[in-house]
Amino acid sequence: MNDTLIKAAEPLTSKDFATDQEVRWCPGCGDYSILAQVQKVMPTLGIPKENIVVISGIGCSSRFPYYMNTYGMHSIHGRATAIASGLKASRPELNVWIVTGDGDCLSIGGNHTIHLLRRNFNVNLLLFNNEIYGLTKGQYSPTSEEHKITKSTPMGSIDHPFNPAALALGADASFVARSMDRDPKHLQSMIQRAQQHKGSSFLEVYQNCNIFNDGAFEIFT
Repeated sequence: MNDTLIKAAEPLTSKDFATDQEVRWCPGCGDYSILAQVQKVMPTLGIPKENIVVISGIGCSSRFPYYMNTYGMHSIHGRATAIASGLKASRPELNVWIVTGDGDCLSIGGNHTIHLLRRNFNVNLLLFNNEIYGLTKGQYSPTSEEHKITKSTPMGSIDHPFNPAALALGADASFVARSMDRDPKHLQSMIQRAQQHKGSSFLEVYQNCNIFNDGAFEIFT
């Protein structure tokens, strides 16, 4: 008889979901808070790390997979939703998270996004909305307000912005929510509820870009 005592596995903590990679966002960026809340929620989900996958496109937010100690893929511009759909179709047992930005998700990736939502794959989409293109240094995005003055619209944007939540509702998304980087408790709650939902969850996160669009959501904070 083998009398060796086998210790029960230690419960996971947020540190178990952090990698050894240097987090390379601008100091003060709202992405730091979102990353921290995701890492805090992950241990509470009861899902093995090896079954969690984070897929991103291109943009500041899309560095996310480097900082999550799970499987992940930093894919190509606008295609994170398409790649995640293919992964979920072929490996339905995996817990798939899509991290994207307002430009990545609603401009070049707009069609992929609406078709993901109407097909209702059981994945979680986190849309970081800072109403600007941050990675390419401050051009206007699909969610920038009318008359927005940027490098690409020096006389003010003439475009009417998308309302991401309304767009998701129009695509008959089965879970639509909104939170913000400066409300960590509410953000944690929304991440948990998104995961509990069976089907495509669409969580828009208001995220401050303190370099190129500082104070965009000041009215809410």
